[in-house]
Amino acid sequence: MRELAGKALDAVTSGGVKIHPEERFLATYKYWLENVKDWCISRQLWWGQRIPTWYDEDGNVYVAETEEKAKELYHQKTGKKPHPSGEVWRGLQDEDVLDTWFSSWLWPIEVFNGITQPNNADINYYYPTSVIVTGQDIIFFWVARMIMAGEEYMNEKPFTDVYFTGMVRDKQGRKMSKSLGNSPDLLDLVDRFGADAVRFGILISAPAGNDLLFDESSCEQGKNFNNKIWNALKLVKMWESRIQNSDSAVQHSNFAISWFENRLNLVKMQVEEMYKQFRLSEALKTIYSLIWDDFCSWYLEWIKPGFEQPIDAEIYTKTVDFFTELMQLLHPFMPFVTEEIYHQLKQREEDLCVRQNTKSNNADNKILKLGDLLKMDITSIRDAKTKLQLKPKEPVDLYIETSKQELYKEIESLLIKQVNADRINYTSNTEPAAFTIIGNEAKIHISTNKQVDTSSQKEQLLKDLEYQKGFLASVDKKLSNERFVQNAKTDVVEIERKKKADAEQKIKSIEETLAGMK
Repeated sequence: MRELAGKALDAVTSGGVKIHPEERFLATYKYWLENVKDWCISRQLWWGQRIPTWYDEDGNVYVAETEEKAKELYHQKTGKKPHPSGEVWRGLQDEDVLDTWFSSWLWPIEVFNGITQPNNADINYYYPTSVIVTGQDIIFFWVARMIMAGEEYMNEKPFTDVYFTGMVRDKQGRKMSKSLGNSPDLLDLVDRFGADAVRFGILISAPAGNDLLFDESSCEQGKNFNNKIWNALKLVKMWESRIQNSDSAVQHSNFAISWFENRLNLVKMQVEEMYKQFRLSEALKTIYSLIWDDFCSWYLEWIKPGFEQPIDAEIYTKTVDFFTELMQLLHPFMPFVTEEIYHQLKQREEDLCVRQNTKSNNADNKILKLGDLLKMDITSIRDAKTKLQLKPKEPVDLYIETSKQELYKEIESLLIKQVNADRINYTSNTEPAAFTIIGNEAKIHISTNKQVDTSSQKEQLLKDLEYQKGFLASVDKKLSNERFVQNAKTDVVEIERKKKADAEQKIKSIEETLAGMK
């Protein structure tokens, strides 16, 4: 293994040499082995430091910082010089240790040899650090004592922030312990779900500072997430052999790229803010949704070429770049699968674990809202086709009744592709249709040559009308409350007024549609 790792390391450092992922791992492993740095002055540090007491041949006690200083005390007291072989100087150190908390309060200092070797390069560089992660049950045993020791010996606190992890409990809320036998076998969990999936399962269910009830289903969710992104990799790599250079990207893919780029920028800013607030579980949930929903379920579908059709080179390059950024976002939570996918996407010399984060740009809210509109309309039209007992591939004609045609002009090519529409017509009148969708920005009439029963649509419209009237009544009640209008923030009141206007518009549209069906 060492020989193979050595060859792999030489290949990596020589540059421009393709190596197998296993060899890359071995190269990294060898680098770590050859650059080990001892961050602990004594193996007893965590279990209590050994009492600095030595005994001579007569049982006399000598207390000193080191054995050499104890020998000096021995010489001063007895006039004897300790023999190198130890025949005269017994030199036995007491086997007992100081209390573990007494020892470990010096941890931020002693881990860098700050007491025995003050002002060394490590202590000057690393002290003070920024964050310590620990359990809330040892605030006074350890955290407070480290701060006191730092102020006493370094004249500066050892860290700025303390992040308290929650207590992992079983589904009954009991603290996990060996005596209760309710602790899962972590190695077994890793064998069954994978290390990344187990990390995901713990982190996704661990809100900042709160206890978490451990359930293996969260590890199963992590395993499914692993499979999802691995399948996305296989899909993207399958397109690699179908890349074709062209002067410009396809129109609908242009919007898809613009939309996802803005979604990515928005999430990067959100995650950065969550990191600052130590909201790690929320950060993971946000990244999970971005990858599973936005990237896999929407973006890849929007840019996917037709059967055996080529993919534009620019689109493919942007997709690989997006995938790389996603793996970097996810890497702190799931390091192994992300590192592997990072190298599978394309040949790289550097590793993901040392790659610097790219700077995020401001997100364009207009494009994001247009993307939300597109997703909502695609979902609604697909649901309508299901209710009409139409197959997904059966073509339909769409008549869009809206005052904002310019919005739909930007997304109409993608809409046609995703719902398999023959064409889109813009109209200012209510069109006779097999099904009508009432949206926020438009009414979409679906026309088909197939004979369909509209009774189910009428029933659904009546339910929607009843819901919208109830919703409008609740908003009116809130806005009629003078205390709410006077005391609430201006933007909150405006949101409620926008809700009222939207509800009134939907009620009007539904009533017009129902009238046209009589």
